[in-house]
Amino acid sequence: MNDRARDPATALPFLPFARPVIDEAMIAVVGDTLRSRWIASGPQVAAFEKALSEHVGGRPVRTFTSATGAMEVALALLGIGPGDEVVTPAQSFFASANVIARAGARAVFVDVDLATRNVDLAAAAAAVTPRTRALLPVHFNAPLDPAALAAFRARHGVRILEDAALAIGSRAGGRPVGATGDLVSFSFHPNKNMTTIEGGALVVNDAAEAAAAERLRFHGIARLPDGTRDVEVAGGKYNLSDVSARLGLAQLARLAEWCAERERLAMRYFDCLAGDDLLTPERLPPRDNPGHSWNMFTVLLPLGDMALTRKGFMEAMQREGIGTGLSYEAIHLATYWRAQGWREGQFPVAERIGRETVTLPLYPGMADADVERVCVALARVIRSRPA
Repeated sequence: MNDRARDPATALPFLPFARPVIDEAMIAVVGDTLRSRWIASGPQVAAFEKALSEHVGGRPVRTFTSATGAMEVALALLGIGPGDEVVTPAQSFFASANVIARAGARAVFVDVDLATRNVDLAAAAAAVTPRTRALLPVHFNAPLDPAALAAFRARHGVRILEDAALAIGSRAGGRPVGATGDLVSFSFHPNKNMTTIEGGALVVNDAAEAAAAERLRFHGIARLPDGTRDVEVAGGKYNLSDVSARLGLAQLARLAEWCAERERLAMRYFDCLAGDDLLTPERLPPRDNPGHSWNMFTVLLPLGDMALTRKGFMEAMQREGIGTGLSYEAIHLATYWRAQGWREGQFPVAERIGRETVTLPLYPGMADADVERVCVALARVIRSRPA
C-alpha cells in the first residue's frame, strides 16, 4: 500500500514498517547528476567512498550494487571456496548464508542470543573445525562487541566478515561500526537507515584489498602499463552508479540526525509498551543499548496467549492501517538448507525468533502519536479473536 494512502477503516495515514527519507534537496542533487550525463561509476562514487571512509575512521571503503554483492566479493577476497566452512548465525536474512553457498563453501549455523539476536560466540567457537576459514556474524538488535570479535579471530585463526547491513550509524566500543574489525559490509537498501536505492559497501583493511575488491566488482579487469586491459581473476559486475552514490552522499550527511530520531522513537515504544503483561521485556529488544542505530523495532508475539496466528496478526494490523515486517525467518529451516541436512530443534532460540518475530514501524518522520497508535493497535490485536 502506498504510504500516502489512507486506510478507509481508520481514516488515518497508512504507517509502513519502513520508509526512506528522500527530500527535495536530495532529488535536486540526483537530478544534477543525471544532467551531468556521467551516471555510471565516476566522480560521485569516488566522493561517496571517501565520505564513507571518513565515517569509519579512514579505513578503505568500496561501494557495490548491494550488500550481498559486497559480501560475495569479500568471501572471494578471503579465498573461500569448496571444502571451506564459514560459521554464521541461524537467525538473519537469507543473504548471510546464501553468499557462503554461492562461494562453494559450507555454511555452519549456530544459535543466537534471544535479546540481541547476535551470534552466540561460545556456540560459534564450538563449531570451529580445521576446515573453518571465517566467521560471518550479523549486527542485529545491538552492535557486535569488537573486542570479542578480535579475541575470536586471534584464538581461532579465522577471518571475520561482519554483516552490518542493519548497522550503518551504529557505534561499538565508542567508535562507528566499521572503524574496527576485519571486513565489514553495509547495506543501503531503502529500508536501512540511509539509502542509495539499492547498494552496499565493504570496509577493507588496506590498499591491496581495496584494489582487489575493485577488480572483483568489475569483471576482474586490471589496467596494464601500456593502457590495455587484462583479466587474471573472473570478477563480477557490482559497481555502483554515480546516481546512487550522489543520493548516498546526501543521505550520509543526515545519518547521525536520523539515528538519533530512531532512538527517540524506540524509547517511545518502550514507554508505551511498559506494563503490558503479554509483551514482557524478553519479547522486546534491549532498551539499554548504547550505540545501536535502531534500524528496526522487533517484537516477539506471545502466540501461546493469542487467538490469532502471526499471519492473522499482520493482516489485522494492516486493516488498522499499520504495516509490519518479518525480520527474520530461521535460515536453516528454508528448503535449500534443509536439503543440506539442517532440521528443526538444532537452534531453539533462532527458531523461536523465526516463529514469533514481527517488525513494527520505525523511521524518521514518525511522530510520537504514530508510535502510540501502533502500540494501541498492537495491544488490541494481540488480544483479539479471528473475524
